[in-house]
Amino acid sequence: MSLLQIENLHKNFGDLEILKGIDMTMNAGDVVSIIGASGSGKTTLLRCVNLLEEFSDGRILIDGETIGYHEQSGKRTRRGEKEIARQRAMTGMAFQQFNLFPHMSALKNVTLGLIKVKGLEKDAAVSIAEKWLDRVGMLNRRDHFPGQLSGGQQQRVAIARAIAMNPKLMLFDEVTSALDPELVNEVLNVITDLARDGMTMLLVTHEMRFAYEVSNRIIFMGGGNIIEQGPPKDVFHNPKSPQLADFLKNSKF
Repeated sequence: MSLLQIENLHKNFGDLEILKGIDMTMNAGDVVSIIGASGSGKTTLLRCVNLLEEFSDGRILIDGETIGYHEQSGKRTRRGEKEIARQRAMTGMAFQQFNLFPHMSALKNVTLGLIKVKGLEKDAAVSIAEKWLDRVGMLNRRDHFPGQLSGGQQQRVAIARAIAMNPKLMLFDEVTSALDPELVNEVLNVITDLARDGMTMLLVTHEMRFAYEVSNRIIFMGGGNIIEQGPPKDVFHNPKSPQLADFLKNSKF
């Protein structure tokens, strides 16, 4: 069974159709990078998977469970908020902006969800938080506040916070786009290490070389559709569509 299954996914904002029938699957351990021009629907797709956006039609299943809606006799009914919160916890998400709580230390930013959402005792939450802060190279900054950290350090704390919740699927949305160029590699190296450990990841990125090296599949989106997908070597070295060929010609790959 696929860990993630997306079937005929549509998303409208008023009369504007952002996603036009997306179909894709991911297995456990897959690392899939979504590339494409700005406005192609990449971030909206991730936000639908994480239920941060309601989708207009179609189905999303994580580990065989239909996400966001009940389906009965062809009719969709939105699940209750408690159930949606539980389903949202099946995925972790790291954003372009780090979204850390500025009045909390790095350690408290990571332990908050473990205590409030997972219901762990403080000592257990601290143990897990320290493990993941160490994993992303931030344990020595555990007592620092976000304002005392660089952008790359803040993003690494944000990644630790998401992974500490033990999601089935990790989503990364352009996590280096707000960083100064010299800080990009420290975050990409963390993600690369997680990929080597077998974490299932769906990434939206404009870092073409990174996508080529870390992914086992590339999805190229344009105009709300998946135009092309396949192994990195095929997608980057043998594009079949003129849209992808033009995109790669203008990219930094």
